[in-house]
Amino acid sequence: MTQKFGLSVALATPFDGNGDIAIDVMIAQARRCLAAGCSSVTLFGTTGEGSSIGSRERDRVFAAFLNAGIAAKNIIVGVLVDAAEDAAMQADHALSNGARNILLAPPSYFKNVSDDGVFQWFSAVFAMLGDKARDIIVYNLPSLTMVPLTVSLIGRLRTAFPDIVAGVKDSSGDWPYTESLLKAHGDLIILVGDERHLAKGVRLGGQGAISGMANFVPRDVKLMAEEGKDDPRIEGFVAELLKYPVVPAVKAMVAHVMSEEIWLAVRPPLASLSGEGQSRLALAFDKLFQSQAA
Repeated sequence: MTQKFGLSVALATPFDGNGDIAIDVMIAQARRCLAAGCSSVTLFGTTGEGSSIGSRERDRVFAAFLNAGIAAKNIIVGVLVDAAEDAAMQADHALSNGARNILLAPPSYFKNVSDDGVFQWFSAVFAMLGDKARDIIVYNLPSLTMVPLTVSLIGRLRTAFPDIVAGVKDSSGDWPYTESLLKAHGDLIILVGDERHLAKGVRLGGQGAISGMANFVPRDVKLMAEEGKDDPRIEGFVAELLKYPVVPAVKAMVAHVMSEEIWLAVRPPLASLSGEGQSRLALAFDKLFQSQAA
């Protein structure tokens, strides 16, 4: 039986006072999450501010992770760019160095695009990758990209590229869509990005998650992602997180749980959560989790 995907932490990216990636801090966080039961780390996704991190920085971080002894088979790389050539270049580097998967978002600058156009974009990326193309998880995040990946488009991609398209990360937060995706594509790795829907998605055949909350409650999210176990605390806290810009809020929680202020920094155009926001979010977390650190 093929092993399920499990839980990958959507690793947040720490920045130092100069705005540079604090690679040692990032590696330490990855090690903590892996030790807590995450099967992999996802670099440069949404939580990791991947759209604000350039190719040369990505190469340095990936190399540093490998040099630190974190196996490439435990690393997933997010690719969140618009030009097919840039997407292929970033994916090529990661795949050539043994990355487990690529989390590939659709291009998002142009809005109201057709399924045909999005299909052609993915096709162009795969053609540029050539025989290196493998283990692609397409990323449905319409709240940010404004480019939804329809169930029919995913089926078309799977049919055209059966040895390349391995799965979908669905962060739509739209349960009827998630449910229809699970019913239509049991042949794919379906990852549920909204933790409020994670446990019931796994019970319907989902294979796990790439989760931002795994940065600070990895053991709890693991039970949802691998066993389909409901956790009202996590579901409730997601509702609290969504009252704020999500990436700064997640980083504020990492800072709170780890007692490391470096996690508060984000890159423009994002702005760090206000002190008031940090306090309110920390209070809500402590009430739900009774101050039990991950």
